[in-house]
Amino acid sequence: MAKSLDQLTFDNRFVRELPADIHDVNGRRQVFESCYSRVKPTPVAQPKLIGWSREVAEILDLDVAEFESQQFADVFGGNALLDGMDPFAMCYGGHQFGNWAGQLGDGRAINLGETLNDRGEHWTLQLKGAGPTPYSRTADGLAVLRSSVREFLCSEAMYHLGVPTTRALSLVLTGEDVRRDMFYDGNPKDEPGAVVCRVAPSFTRFGNFQLFAARQDIDTLRTLVEFTIRNDFPELLSEPDAPITNDLIVTWFGEVCRRTAEMVVHWMRVGFVHGVMNTDNMSILGLTIDYGPYGWLEDYDPSWTPNTTDASGRRYRFGNQPAIAHWNTFQLANALVQLTKETEPLEQALEVFVDHYEQKAAEMMAAKLGLKQLKGESDDTLKSELWEVLQLTETDMTIFYRRLADVPTAEDASDDALIEPLLDAYYKPDELTGTNRERVVGWLKSYTSRVRQDGETDVSRREKMNQVNPKYVLRNYMAQLAIDKSEAGDHTLIQELLDVLRRPYDEQPEHEEHAQKRPEWARDRAGCSMLSCSS
Repeated sequence: MAKSLDQLTFDNRFVRELPADIHDVNGRRQVFESCYSRVKPTPVAQPKLIGWSREVAEILDLDVAEFESQQFADVFGGNALLDGMDPFAMCYGGHQFGNWAGQLGDGRAINLGETLNDRGEHWTLQLKGAGPTPYSRTADGLAVLRSSVREFLCSEAMYHLGVPTTRALSLVLTGEDVRRDMFYDGNPKDEPGAVVCRVAPSFTRFGNFQLFAARQDIDTLRTLVEFTIRNDFPELLSEPDAPITNDLIVTWFGEVCRRTAEMVVHWMRVGFVHGVMNTDNMSILGLTIDYGPYGWLEDYDPSWTPNTTDASGRRYRFGNQPAIAHWNTFQLANALVQLTKETEPLEQALEVFVDHYEQKAAEMMAAKLGLKQLKGESDDTLKSELWEVLQLTETDMTIFYRRLADVPTAEDASDDALIEPLLDAYYKPDELTGTNRERVVGWLKSYTSRVRQDGETDVSRREKMNQVNPKYVLRNYMAQLAIDKSEAGDHTLIQELLDVLRRPYDEQPEHEEHAQKRPEWARDRAGCSMLSCSS
């Protein structure tokens, strides 16, 4: 049954069962032996709803008519609390760009509470950009419209792509300006402020466990691990009150590794680059979290990162994401060994990541190519040659894979017939001559020969490939166009893009303009090519 805001039920397990900060002053400081600090959102001048997701409202059992009320904008802009809400900011640490950073915490995120829907599911409502917390360090805890539009749209776009992700319920303008230096180059400016309401079963991160382990606060670490297993992974328990043994902790860690590996396989499938895979940005549930300087791999370049902060080392480049995710799970294992006291079981559990990633990545690649499965060295060669072919000239990854489904597989297909469906994927088609063209055509002949071995018809193959190779992704330039219009007072493109991205695998001929490769004007424009960690 659809409910009004005032009818939502809150069951705030996190604050009820875990140790709280004993101080209630909202001042920046180190917080010890606590999983969170209670803190309220900072009221804003004029909250106005400009973006909303009906699907997220439905999982909360919230009546979509509530989007039209000022109460909704007030609550999710930070100006009001509903009965039962008990807002707090989490305490956690993490590795940032490979270096231990100590205490971090929710510097600009405030959890309003955990709502319980009619199916017995807990969903945490979290405001991002709702003001300072004890973990804000030198920042103001606020967010600007451009980053908030990107987070709102990407959270929902990823869900509809089939990628494990946190969700976004709403996007609210605050009516206030926020001062930001977008590229940390000494040129700050005032920008419109905004707040996103993020939604997930839990926002617990690897860094939550790391901080207590680093501080040798074993009691709080154990309390948090037991709480997480009982509440977020109840399927691992033989019965609700079963003891949390070392063996169970290792089993749970293996499940975290499995989910993390599966998440990254999906990133690689759709060409998503997270940009900031710090351990404090890794969800314990295997969800994509913290949409900052992300991007989609338009030109297929495995060394590309969207993050200006990462431009020199390229630690978080597209091709390195599986290795970084594995490294991050290793850091989580280093925290958990404080409880288990044995490294070997955790090391064995770490292999779950490797095994699961290799299995799922092979299945994913076969699906992208329209094959039943990858088999033997010949298919390994086919795959590795494809990755080289994609880099011969600037090639749009999304369009290439989508159009690959249209390549004819008949043995007598001409060279021109093979390559013609792919031409729109090339940014500089005039470079597709000579040796480059020969290699592309040579690969296509090997590929179509391999497809024929499976005995799949072109119609059946196309249908299957189009279910895993999206036509529509949230390219940075598309988000930037929505941001430009929104900053000028026209918010319609936000909802238009959301509507398109709800069906990323459908043809949607009426929306062809959103399936085009990056336009030349966006090649080097701020927000379209590289982004910073600045909000």
